[in-house]
Amino acid sequence: MNVLSLFKPITTFVFDVDGVLTDGTVQLLPNGEQSRRMNIKDGYALQLAVKKGYRIAIISGGRSESVVSRLQGLGIKDIYTGITDKQEKLQDYVFENDLQWEQVIFMGDDIPDYRAMQLVGLPVCPADAVPEIKSISRYISPVNGGNGCVREVIEKVLKLNGHWTIDEEIASR
Repeated sequence: MNVLSLFKPITTFVFDVDGVLTDGTVQLLPNGEQSRRMNIKDGYALQLAVKKGYRIAIISGGRSESVVSRLQGLGIKDIYTGITDKQEKLQDYVFENDLQWEQVIFMGDDIPDYRAMQLVGLPVCPADAVPEIKSISRYISPVNGGNGCVREVIEKVLKLNGHWTIDEEIASR
């Protein structure tokens, strides 16, 4: 089976944050705050997917107001942080939104994502995910977490479904 055929039915993207939307590095600031780095190209793909009518959910064990603020600014509404049982949260989300598992992609990178990833039609991970996550992933992005792996999988789905478009007015600037 061609792995691209698994991307076509996707209507819903679920992402972990640390190690997927970020590179997994936490910078400790003098005031006790923690800083994370996100890729602007991931942000472009996320907001485009929202505009094209795809569901995006974030399920993270971490808590960060700046991360939530950034994701809300991209148009993402389904943001769940401080989640200790990602499998349970994902099951609730799929049930509440009347989704089919084959429509859902989950991108995780580490052990807390393992059980949730086993539920979805298309479990995927960044290139630098831990071996246990790689072993259950149907697709491993060639891109590391926080460096565009989110864009890479979103772009595949949108292109396969004719939704990856270039706004000619913006492109000509």
